[in-house]
Order: sequence, then C-alpha cells, then structure tokens
Amino acid sequence: MRAALWLLALFGVAVAIALFAGNNQGSVTLFWPPYRVDLSLNLVLLLLVAGFVFLHAALRALSALFDLPRQAQRWRNQQKERAMHALLVDALADLLAGRFLRARKSADAALAQEHSLSAAGERIGHAAQLRGLSHLLVAESAQSLQDKAGREQHLQLALEQATGRETQALREGALMRAARWALDERDAAAASAWLSELPLGASRRTLALRMKLKAARLERHTPEALETARLLAKHRAFSPAAAQSIVRGLATDLLNDAHDMAQLQRAWDTLEPAERAMQELAVHAARRITALNGDAELARQWLLPVWDQYESLPDSAKVRLVRALEEGLESIDGTWLARFEAAHKANPRDAMLQYLAGMACLKRQLWGKAQQLLTQAAIGLKDAQLHRQAWRSLAALAEERGDAQTAAQAWKRAANA
Repeated sequence: MRAALWLLALFGVAVAIALFAGNNQGSVTLFWPPYRVDLSLNLVLLLLVAGFVFLHAALRALSALFDLPRQAQRWRNQQKERAMHALLVDALADLLAGRFLRARKSADAALAQEHSLSAAGERIGHAAQLRGLSHLLVAESAQSLQDKAGREQHLQLALEQATGRETQALREGALMRAARWALDERDAAAASAWLSELPLGASRRTLALRMKLKAARLERHTPEALETARLLAKHRAFSPAAAQSIVRGLATDLLNDAHDMAQLQRAWDTLEPAERAMQELAVHAARRITALNGDAELARQWLLPVWDQYESLPDSAKVRLVRALEEGLESIDGTWLARFEAAHKANPRDAMLQYLAGMACLKRQLWGKAQQLLTQAAIGLKDAQLHRQAWRSLAALAEERGDAQTAAQAWKRAANA
C-alpha cells in the first residue's frame, strides 16, 4: 500500500511539472551592458535547483572533511570500547573455566581500558556497570586465589560504583557474592550482615533465602532457620520430600533446644499444623515431654493426630508411635484405653496393637487380659525391643502369680529376643 501511494504521488508530481513547464512561455532577461541575455523560465528554474544541489553537496563535503579528526578519535575510542567488552567476556570465560589468574588480568585490563576512555573524554552510558562488574570479577578471582585483601578492596570498589538506580542489580549481586564468600569461610555473622543490606524484594529471592538458611543454621538460630526453610518450601526451592525433611530436622532441633516444659510448649506452639501432624515430630515431642518429666496426658494429646492415622503409617512409624505411647501408660485414662481396645478390635491381628493394649491393661492391673494380649503379641512382634519387652512383662506376670517355671521360660525368651 505504501509503495502504491508513493507511485501515485510520483505520477502527480510528474503531471504537475508537465502542466507547469509544458506550455510555460515565460522568460527571464538579464541585462549586462552592453549585453542582453534572454533565458526561458524553465531553464532558470532548472539552473537554480542544480545550483542548490551543488551548493548542498559542497557544504556536506566540507563538513565531512573538517569532521575527519573527530571521526578518527571516535573510531579509536570505539575500538577501545570493543576491546574492553572483549576483555570482560574473556575474564568471565576464564573465571568459569577455573583460570583465576587470567580472569583477574583480563578484568584489570578492562578497567585500564575504561580509565583510558574516561581520560580521553569519552562518555560510556553504562560505564558504572562496566566498572562495577570488572571489580566484581577481580574480587571473585581473588576469592578463588585466597587473596582476601584484594577481594575486600575490589568488593568495596564494586559497591562504590553501584550507587545509582541503574546499578541496583549489580549492587544486589555484589552483596550476595559477599555473603557467599562469608559462608564459604563459615563466617555466619558476616554473611547475615551482608544479607541484611539487601532490599526487601531481593532478600526474599530463592538464592538469598538459601544463604540466609545456611547462615542461620551455622549460628544455630533455629527459629529463624525454620521460618526461612518454610519460605523456601513455599517458593518450591526444594523437592517436596527434601523440603519436608529440612523442615522436620529444624523443628526437631527447635524442640531439642527446649530445656523445660514452658520452652517446649512455646516451641510446639510455633510449629504449623502440618508440622505438628508429622509423625516423627509428634513422637519426638512426646518423648521430650517424658525426658523433661512433663505431663504424660499432654504427650498423648500431641500424639492424637498421629494415632488417628495409625492405619496409614509404615511399620517403622508404628513402632515409634507405640514406644512413645508406652512411656506414659502409668497415667493412662479410660478414654485412651478405649481407643486402644477399639483399634485392637478393628484390627485384631496387629501385634503392635495387641502389645499396646496388653501393656495398658498391665499398667491398670488387669492381669488376665494383659497376659492374654501380651502372649498373642509376643508371637507376632517383629521389633526386637518390643518383643523383648513383651516377654519381660509376661515373666513379671508369671512371678506375680508365683509360677516360677513359666517366669523362667519367659525370661529365657526375653534374653534370646
């Protein structure tokens, strides 16, 4: 469409020129005594146009001639700028290839090229970013070469260049690299200090959160590490299994740091509902209550969500749950005893449920029922500790009845378990 419009316009101009010049009888007379020159108006107009074109071309040629020194200087500066970019690319490639000395020399050469350009009065729009990146590459190379003084010097120079809005990304990168170097030296306090200088948005990025998690774990700031791990899990920085494992480990450390029941209760309250429902955490918390001589009823209350999903638990988890419940059977009430009996009736062939119900009956001095359940459980239990405990309990019951022969056989089986 545009070509057609240009063609129509060209035809229009041609027609206008033809109409004007075709029948133009005008003339121009020049008097130069004693001469007289008569020229047609069309020729005069043509000469004027030709003169204008010639004068314009002559002026352009003179301008280009006088501009040659500036163009030459610009070409030289352009070559220096290209060389500077090439040196930066070489420095980055050498750094990735593990050639740290070459990378440092290339980055230093790039800084020298930039300095010569600045001295020549050449202004580069992204000079600050180039200088900052060059200093950061030198600092990275110095870190790999164990030159801590050189690293700190060029890091500070890089941060000085990254003071404007256009260099915000460079500053964030320099701070993150500084935090990483501190973590490599296991200086968690310095890493936390560098990370605290990041803007709010940058501090919530996955890379920053990973470093924050590592620093918090090095400093044993378990609550902060746990909160950071939760954020990383929400950002899907780990696989679901890995995220659950990390959170579970940190929550376990948080529970282990409690030295009395008040601290343990506060630690438990800080856990999220999904974390409290983790079988490993609930069992560990219940055992911490027992270790701190706490209320066994509170331990069973924390274990209740896990008990409700007993059927879906693997065998190893069932064993841990039964052991945790067994530790507080001295104060078991009728409600929990009813739960044990209901679970046993629903699955009468489950040896661990038989064992748990039998031990509960034993603690409540229901000797006959306890003996029946423990005898059945002792045959089917696969866990060595529970199997041994079942035979010891049967031996104690036999001694209580005065049956020495049965007690001796039970003790023998307990010893061989």
